[in-house]
Amino acid sequence: MKMVKSTLAILTTAAVLGVSGFAHAGATLDAVKKKGFVQCGISDGLPGFSYAEAGGKYAGLDVDVCRAVAAAVFGDAEKVRYSPLTAKERFTALQSGEIDILSRNTTWTSSRDAGMGMNFIGVTYYDGVGFLVNKKLGVSSAKELDGATICIQAGTTTELNVSDYFRSNGMKYTPITYDRSDESAKSLEAGRCDVLTSDQSQLYAQRIKLANPDDYVVLPEVISKEPLGPAVRRGDDEWFAIAKWSLFAMIGAEELGVTSANVEEMAKNAKNPDVARLLGAEGNFGNDLKLPKDWAVKIVKQVGNYGEVFERNVGMGSALKIKRGLNAQWNNGGILYAPPVR
Repeated sequence: MKMVKSTLAILTTAAVLGVSGFAHAGATLDAVKKKGFVQCGISDGLPGFSYAEAGGKYAGLDVDVCRAVAAAVFGDAEKVRYSPLTAKERFTALQSGEIDILSRNTTWTSSRDAGMGMNFIGVTYYDGVGFLVNKKLGVSSAKELDGATICIQAGTTTELNVSDYFRSNGMKYTPITYDRSDESAKSLEAGRCDVLTSDQSQLYAQRIKLANPDDYVVLPEVISKEPLGPAVRRGDDEWFAIAKWSLFAMIGAEELGVTSANVEEMAKNAKNPDVARLLGAEGNFGNDLKLPKDWAVKIVKQVGNYGEVFERNVGMGSALKIKRGLNAQWNNGGILYAPPVR
């Protein structure tokens, strides 16, 4: 009798968990299809990652992630609408359902992943916190910044990283926080602080917006690990999988030599089994994702593989001229890696 009661209790608990934890599985995809676009949360203006070009069209590495999801779902990378968000606003926007995906140079951490109701889909850019200074300050190392006044964007992991770094090195500093990255950069330029600190990618982006970029230098020290990536709300595994594999498709395509220029031809004449599976020439792995068979073809054709996206937005072909470094493929000196489609 006790065993029967225990079994019933387990089944009842499982049923409750099923209702509370999985009743909404697939709800995001249904809602996205119904409205006809993906609502994407991006930064409030960061060159190379998400910013408005002349004419108001958004571009950048983070923007292209959202375009890839739209290409997978709709076959059209332009079916995206954007919500520019500050660092403080971004998580509430995702949690409340205001946006479908947050693609806004956001560090993947344990507290955000496990305690804020979101799932990170992967890493789009391996970064680390650094320091930008005016050359006239006369310093060549972060170890020389004892007593400095430092501009920091509020609501970021940078605040804790800088505090830890100065404390561990027995140095003191005075923080000045701002809600928007542009405000902190303008304060550095105006001389209200000695140093601007943020992820190094952001420092390169902010430097090119200054009146005299060549007057400023990014110091060599990288004081933290900042794996930047997009996130979706927890509780919808279907949408999580679609967003995750849209990113993996771009990363995997680069490794396999599939580009926006050759993707259609390779889909027709794929000799490599990995290429054939990725592009839908063999099997139908899009079916598992509730996507068309050629979902990855649409992504690569319209958005590009990861290497193309990196190069035009932040790489040597862009104004930022950032080297691939850790963001190179795993078989080319970096740590970028996508699971296989199979």
